[in-house]
Amino acid sequence: MRIGLMMECDYREGRTQDEAFDEAFTTAESAEEWGFGGVWLAERHFAPPWGPGAIPSVVSSPLIFATAIASRTSRIRVGTAVLVLPLGHPVRMAEEVATLDNISRGRLDLGIGRSGFPRAYEGYDIPYSESRERFGEYLEVMRRAWTEDRFSYQGNYYSFQDVCLIPKPYQKPHPPLRYAASSRETFATMGTQGMPIFVGLGGAAVSDLEEAIPEYRAAWREAGHPGDGDVVLRVSIYVAEDMERALSEPQASAMRYYDRIRQMYINTAGSYGGDARAERAQRLENITYEDVLQDRMVFGTPESVAARLGELREQLGLTGVIMESNVGGIIPQDRVLNSVRLFGQEVGPALA
Repeated sequence: MRIGLMMECDYREGRTQDEAFDEAFTTAESAEEWGFGGVWLAERHFAPPWGPGAIPSVVSSPLIFATAIASRTSRIRVGTAVLVLPLGHPVRMAEEVATLDNISRGRLDLGIGRSGFPRAYEGYDIPYSESRERFGEYLEVMRRAWTEDRFSYQGNYYSFQDVCLIPKPYQKPHPPLRYAASSRETFATMGTQGMPIFVGLGGAAVSDLEEAIPEYRAAWREAGHPGDGDVVLRVSIYVAEDMERALSEPQASAMRYYDRIRQMYINTAGSYGGDARAERAQRLENITYEDVLQDRMVFGTPESVAARLGELREQLGLTGVIMESNVGGIIPQDRVLNSVRLFGQEVGPALA
C-alpha cells in the first residue's frame, strides 16, 4: 500500500511566514528520509490569521511549492491534493505542470478537484455555481495541450485556436491524475471516467465511504475499465510512543477542526449545496472526541495505528493512505515531526 504525507503548510499563530515555509520544507525533507513514498500539497486561499477557527496556510501556490520541494529531494514523489482547477487558466496551468514534471524528472502526481470552500471562488471573482462545468472544460483543455502537437477547443468558458504547448510532460501521456471525491454524486462519475480518486475521513465517517465507494467501483466496471478502481484514503493520523500521549496530545486540535468545518457548512449552506451542507453541519453539532476516534481519525501507538489502517484497507479496498499529520493546525511542530517519523519508520513498513 502506498504511503503519503499530506502537507497543509500551516502558518501558526505567533510564528512568521519565513518560519512557516521553513517548517514545510523541513517536513518534506524528513518525509523522504523516513520512508514516505510521496508528499501531497494542499491549496489554500484567503484564511485570515488567526480568527476563530481559522487554519491559515502559506500554500496558496502548490505548484511553486512542489517545485521547491522537488529541488530539495531526490526520490520522493510530489503531488497536489488538490489543485483547484477552475481558479486558474488551463493553458497556463498545463505549461506549469509540464515544466514541474520535467524539473522533477517525472516525480509529479496531480491531484485535482473543485474544492468545497466557496470562499476561494469569491476571492477570485468566479461563481462557485460554475465550478463543475469549468472543471470539465479545464481538464479537457489540459489533456489536449499535453498530448496533441497543436490543439483547438471551443467551450462555454474557454476557447483556443491552434495552440502548441512546450514543454510536454516528462511522464507520458501526462502526470498521473487523481480526483478528490467528496460529494456523493462524484463517485459514480469518476468511476465512469476511469479516474483514480482520493477519499477522506474527517468530514465523512467510515460508514459514508462504505456506501459511496461501491458506487465508484460499479461505475468503473460498467464503463469497461480494467481492474477495480484506485482509491487512496486521506485520514488524520497521530502516532506517539504510548496510547495516553497519542490520544491526549492531538485532542484540542482535532476538536478545533470540527468546530471550523461545522461553521463553514453553516455559513455556506444558504448559497452552496443547501440541504446537504446543513445536514453535514447538523451531524457535526454534537460530535464528541470519542466519536472522532471511533470512525473519523486514527490516533494511537505505531502498532495500533498499523492495525487500524490494515482494517480500513480491507474494509474500503484501499490502494494507499495519505497521513494528515496536524488536523486543526495547532499541534506543536516537534510533536508533529515525531508522529510523522513514527509513521514513516514503523507504521509504513508494517503496511507494505
